[in-house]
Amino acid sequence: MIEIYIRRHGRRLYGLCRTLCTSPQDAEDLYQETWLKVLAHLEQYDPAQEFEPWLTRICVNTYRSTLRRLARSPIWNRFSTGEEKDAFLAAVPAEGEAGPEEYADLHQAIDRLPDKLRTAVILFYFRDMDVASAAQALGIPPGTLKSRLNHARKRLKEALEHEANLPF
Repeated sequence: MIEIYIRRHGRRLYGLCRTLCTSPQDAEDLYQETWLKVLAHLEQYDPAQEFEPWLTRICVNTYRSTLRRLARSPIWNRFSTGEEKDAFLAAVPAEGEAGPEEYADLHQAIDRLPDKLRTAVILFYFRDMDVASAAQALGIPPGTLKSRLNHARKRLKEALEHEANLPF
């Protein structure tokens, strides 16, 4: 039965994993972990509801758990501030990461957003989810998602003030 879901939603899920993670290896790990959790909790899925928001929520929660685990890691705890961690991550090139040059500043600015804002932007703008689906996937009310998107747009506009060709 899981094979049907993987065929139907696997490609889109992998795209979400690649968008959330900085490296292809991390994306593949997240993809596998998500399907393992889906398999383990498939009996909790309500067939009356759409599958994709449920799957997306599992993926986002798995991603967040990974970030929390990294934050507790002794390696990460050696950094005194979040800025030091970000500077370290920016200095390490991600394998196979090459996007269109014209959007490089935008993608970097999105990567610097706090996780809550970044995840909202990714689901709404890059995964083409509507407000209701993205809010359901994140387990938040639609109004909260709209607020996060608005806050993210303001931060991105400030970060990209020097870019004249980006429409806001």
